[in-house]
Amino acid sequence: MAYPLIKYTLTIHGRQPEWLCKESGAFKSEHGAPANKAGKLPRFGSPQDTIFLGIGCGDVDPDGTPDGYVGSISSKADLQTYLTEIGTTAEYKVITDNLVGVSTSVTVGLSTAWESGVGLTTTTTDKVTYTGVGTVMTLTGSQVTRVVTEKSDSEGYTTVDTPIVLNPASTLTITGVTTSVGVTTVGEVTTTTTTTTSEYYHTDAYTNTSTSKSETTTDGVTTRTDTVTTSEYVKYETSYDYAAEATRLWNLYESVNS
Repeated sequence: MAYPLIKYTLTIHGRQPEWLCKESGAFKSEHGAPANKAGKLPRFGSPQDTIFLGIGCGDVDPDGTPDGYVGSISSKADLQTYLTEIGTTAEYKVITDNLVGVSTSVTVGLSTAWESGVGLTTTTTDKVTYTGVGTVMTLTGSQVTRVVTEKSDSEGYTTVDTPIVLNPASTLTITGVTTSVGVTTVGEVTTTTTTTTSEYYHTDAYTNTSTSKSETTTDGVTTRTDTVTTSEYVKYETSYDYAAEATRLWNLYESVNS
């Protein structure tokens, strides 16, 4: 009995079909893709509007196929072509966290000094930087960064600045600044409010901090050392490897059929 590599949908009840292969190493629910074409009358209704890859249990009957069966893939080349097609549409990409910087702060002192906070010595190393692989991921944003309020019945004006706060590992780039003016009058008092909005993007980064503690005792005197390590990570994007994924799935398919 063969175990074909198939494209399928869930049942009308939203469950996995019973005719999927249950052999060790078989797979299902891989690479879900829209079953209907944009701008066309829908061929599939919910919950059958997503096509998955899986392995069926038994040969495909030329006289008819079960509900949920969409088609078979008969070669590794066809599998890679299909993955490339749906992946390009869905904009597949690989995002990884790359370590880009490490710095260390070491604080040393007698146990009595740790209790009082006096007599501790801290040494901080220069940050060691690394270069990630791929394209740096960025996030965009918009924020009101300044509001200036001026009233006609008083001298001067008030200014409230709201800085853009990011993780220290992120790099901020301002892409545009817009200003709007609003005027309101209550009785004889006119209030003019000038609002500044900043558009920006920043690297998708974050910081992890870990602390380790050690103690040594010599002649009854205990010295404690705390080491704080700060690691900076930036998310990088690399191209999706369709050939490698086709190889992975095809190897599973061949293993089940061996």
